Amino acid sequence: MRTVLVVLFDDVQSLDVTGPVEVFAGAEAGRAGSYRILTASLDGAPVRTSSGLTLVPDHALADAPAPHTLLVPGGAGTRHLDPRLTDWLREHGPRAERLVSVCTGAIPLAAAGLLDGRRATTHWAYCDKLARDHPAIDVDPDPIYVRDGQVSTSAGVTSGIDLALALVEEDLGRDAALMVARYLVVFLRRPGNQAQFSAQLAAQTAQREPLREVQQWITEHPDADLSVESLATRARLSPRHFARAFQAETGMTPGRYVERVRVEHARRLMEDTADGIEEISRTCGYRTPEAMRRAFVKTLGSAPAEYRRRFSPASTR
Repeated sequence: MRTVLVVLFDDVQSLDVTGPVEVFAGAEAGRAGSYRILTASLDGAPVRTSSGLTLVPDHALADAPAPHTLLVPGGAGTRHLDPRLTDWLREHGPRAERLVSVCTGAIPLAAAGLLDGRRATTHWAYCDKLARDHPAIDVDPDPIYVRDGQVSTSAGVTSGIDLALALVEEDLGRDAALMVARYLVVFLRRPGNQAQFSAQLAAQTAQREPLREVQQWITEHPDADLSVESLATRARLSPRHFARAFQAETGMTPGRYVERVRVEHARRLMEDTADGIEEISRTCGYRTPEAMRRAFVKTLGSAPAEYRRRFSPASTR
């Protein structure tokens, strides 16, 4: 049995706690003896979450049993933690077989020195701050979760569920994780290196109407000629002016935006249809299946066939 210990503190984000806990509890319900889930606060006192809920811990941290998985959630409270909690993490974190953070739970792990020399992520709004405050950490703002050895960090809120499902799959196998995902009515298909944002959310919305129209056109026509020259013509601007204006207003080059839209569209087709890879590559504007394969490997870390095998619902039947 693996003991999962969740650290509690005032102003914790309630979903950062309950999301992963429900995943591990669902796995335990399906396979008794898999997990023992415990919560602990610094002094064993109840804590009030950022949304006003009160959580009553099982233990004081000093009395908690040694965990297999030590999970640190995020929330506003991570920005003003009791130094005693940082000290406890510094001492006990390395002893856990698996160290996990959800959202800004990466901040107390970083303060305790537990992320130094590692690749990590956190909520997109705090990635820059984490990188500035802790230059020894390789902060990756893109993925929904990152696993580096026995340390795993995740992005905002619901990504904690994705990470917990990945851990259950590692511990108990894909069928067990899929059972939990189905029960919770979530998808067991988001890989850790999936971006925190879709292309449309990752890029800012352009202020000028011609550029907004181009953004929408790209999204609706991934198979079209989306070269800078063609898009500039649609926006009624010179290619050089268009490229500068697009990046200035969206925070992303036209080429990068097109790349993200095409990969995102192809990913959805790989997940939701039985269309062949060659057909999908054409539909998404890739000249060849090899071009799509390179884009998948670059963006998602796996080739299209492997991605479909892992994340298409059909592959689980």
